[in-house]
Amino acid sequence: MRTLLVVDAANVVGSVPDGWWRDRHGAAERLRDRLVAYADEGIAGHPGPLDVVLVVEGAARGVESVEGVRVVPAPGSGDDRIVELAAEAEGRPCVVVTADRELRRRVGAYGALSVGPRTVRDA
Repeated sequence: MRTLLVVDAANVVGSVPDGWWRDRHGAAERLRDRLVAYADEGIAGHPGPLDVVLVVEGAARGVESVEGVRVVPAPGSGDDRIVELAAEAEGRPCVVVTADRELRRRVGAYGALSVGPRTVRDA
């Protein structure tokens, strides 16, 4: 069974002060493009292939999916959408990429493992 890798775009993009706030849409696209490698290669402890989902909100909602990365726009809170995805994945391995402690607690209630943004920052 393939691991579901759910990435909190706002949290991962915001983890590095590289000017992302000037172009939130572009920053989310750059992250999406870096995630493609993880779809095939996997992450530590979870070999590929992975089903990669990037959850976007706000100004990044228009980011399109690409081969290997499904982009899911959150109609409201990105955190709430990530929790929904973790709940839907119950019974299959699910890893959520975020540094948000409250979000980690919420997805953990559904059995999801959480890892920090550095896990996917260096593709």
